[in-house]
Amino acid sequence: MKKRKQAFKNFLRGFWIFYALASIIITTISADKLITKDYPGISKYVPLDGLWNITINDELYKDVSLDTFRFSAASKNDIILIQRKLPDNWQTSEGVLRIHTKQAAIEVFINGQMVYEYGYDRFMAGKTVGTGYQFIDLPNNYKGKTLLIKFCVTEDNVFSKLDPIRIYDWKDAYRVIMTENRIPLFLGSFLLIFGLVTGIITIIVLTISTKFLKIFCVSMFSVCMGLWTLCYYDVILIFSIPLYSVSLLEYVSLYLLPIPMTVYMYGDVASLENKVLKILYWLLLSIQTTFITIAIALHTMDIVHFAATLKYMHIIIICSLIYFFMVLVLNLKAKKKKNKFFLAGMLFIIICIAYDLAGYCMERYSGYSPFNLKGVSSIGVTAFVFILIIAFYMDMTKKAMQETERNSLLKSAYTDELTQLHNRRYCKEFMQKIDKENTEGYTVFCFDLNNLKIMNDTYGHAKGDVLIQSAAEVIMETFGDYGIVARMGGDEFAAVLETSDESQVIGLTGNLHKNINKKNSEIENLNMSMAYGYACGSQNEHDIEKLYQIADNRMYEHKEKMKKAGLAAVR
Repeated sequence: MKKRKQAFKNFLRGFWIFYALASIIITTISADKLITKDYPGISKYVPLDGLWNITINDELYKDVSLDTFRFSAASKNDIILIQRKLPDNWQTSEGVLRIHTKQAAIEVFINGQMVYEYGYDRFMAGKTVGTGYQFIDLPNNYKGKTLLIKFCVTEDNVFSKLDPIRIYDWKDAYRVIMTENRIPLFLGSFLLIFGLVTGIITIIVLTISTKFLKIFCVSMFSVCMGLWTLCYYDVILIFSIPLYSVSLLEYVSLYLLPIPMTVYMYGDVASLENKVLKILYWLLLSIQTTFITIAIALHTMDIVHFAATLKYMHIIIICSLIYFFMVLVLNLKAKKKKNKFFLAGMLFIIICIAYDLAGYCMERYSGYSPFNLKGVSSIGVTAFVFILIIAFYMDMTKKAMQETERNSLLKSAYTDELTQLHNRRYCKEFMQKIDKENTEGYTVFCFDLNNLKIMNDTYGHAKGDVLIQSAAEVIMETFGDYGIVARMGGDEFAAVLETSDESQVIGLTGNLHKNINKKNSEIENLNMSMAYGYACGSQNEHDIEKLYQIADNRMYEHKEKMKKAGLAAVR
């Protein structure tokens, strides 16, 4: 039975994960159709891929195509000149030349006259120039004229091929970038917003409890991944941010990525109880934080830019991925690790990041990349975030159910079933609590219900239960606002009041008599009466157990007086 129940729970978890992923896919496809419905109209362009004469450091290559042309990775101060004749006719009302540059200053000439320049002032000042798309006005009177583009490389080993150069309508140039990179735009925006909102919430919660540290790590990882995605795919250009600032955000977010992921993994490392893995963990975290701190300082002071230290960052990321992969595989094999959905999600993220990293390095250093699909890291992180949300919701639901069940069991353990008052156990523990907390003043009442045996013998136990319930209601109505009321067993009740003001207690006994008379008038043949005794005291004067005994003795004395007066029968 237990195995079936666990299997059903696992089925529900799997179902919710499948449902979430299916919802994401369906929503993404629907949004994609809305975004791309105008794409055939706005994506028309004039290709300038062929017929180029390219000079790299005085070495000339004639009549080459940018699609197939490759060269050794460009180094700092390399000069690349590309030249061709513009078409005699192109169908644009207001043309714009779109060029994608990578860490290079650029000059554009039409028939020997410079019409555009970017980055030389920053390069001469020793600053980074950035990577991204640049748009140059290309009026119709430039048709048929000679186009010359001069690239001055500002960093080492930044590219080994030139990206396609195209002419678009000015009004469509940015829309094309957004449409072509719509998936990175959607995923990056989601990850950034989710990470910021979750991070702000968890920062507040972390001041109370550290158990939400993993969620905070996920939120920071999500922020870094989202920001990197928006910058890497140039969709952040819609905010008119300079290229060098976009590149700065891209590098900083990439360099910070490993830290929240490493902190997140600490629990998985600790669960393995392996000293070597723990030493490697702290060594890895130290290397990450030290390198990132130094890299940021060097870039800020324009001594060594991020583009130059990127290869070392890649090595650190690769080492981190190998270490994370090893830890996660060991945890998946370990039966003591229960939540394997998280581990599987983290493995998926690691594989996605490794895929993107391999594709980027191959394209940067060789100019070739066998991977057509890009940006899978964002997809992996987004999928993991949704798994996290579902798992968190399910965990909260499970804990709420357990809390409800626990409260129900506690209530059963401390509640009298017939009267729904506290039982003897609760009353005793409450008195012990008063002793420990050094309560200044308290009063203990003991009650004994009269005539219960006669009621049971004459009218049956059902009528006797009514008498007990009625007595409980009367005592609760009288003393419930001043402390606790309990059924000690059979026809005996007790009340512990958090006051030792005897004048107030005497007033309550008067209310007790009034409530008894009121209940007798409401229920026919009830004839309720009860004996009681009380004792007032404080922690400094009396032990509460002694006060309880005094109250109990006084209750029996009261009962004897009632018998002699003919007000009570033998119970």
